[in-house]
Amino acid sequence: MKKTGVINSQISAVIASMGHMDTLGIGDAGMPVPKDTSTIDLAVEKNLPSFTLVLKNVLQELQIQEVYIAEEIKTYNLEQLKKVQEIINVPIKFIPHEGMKEKLRSTKAFIRTGEMTPYSNIILVSGVIF
Repeated sequence: MKKTGVINSQISAVIASMGHMDTLGIGDAGMPVPKDTSTIDLAVEKNLPSFTLVLKNVLQELQIQEVYIAEEIKTYNLEQLKKVQEIINVPIKFIPHEGMKEKLRSTKAFIRTGEMTPYSNIILVSGVIF
């Protein structure tokens, strides 16, 4: 049994399988996920687990080099954007929400949280540790 970090076996397996430039999505309970995209559903109830809690957990093990966030977060969920900016230290690329949904088609997986705030979605781009 793992002692620390990501203990969810599905998430751990996805992270272990990722190479440079692969992508992984994490998002709110309402994000429409393309039917061919693998979904890891962690949602238990409203806001459990939260988007930021899952993001912090994943970042314990996944090296990232940039992220994509919906442009709309600047207008509809500035508080969540500020939290994300405190957590990550890589460039943020803002794209329309429709573009986020399209990018989910090529992610290794999408992790659905119990988050219930708008545009609490992110696509992480895997970096390298060397």
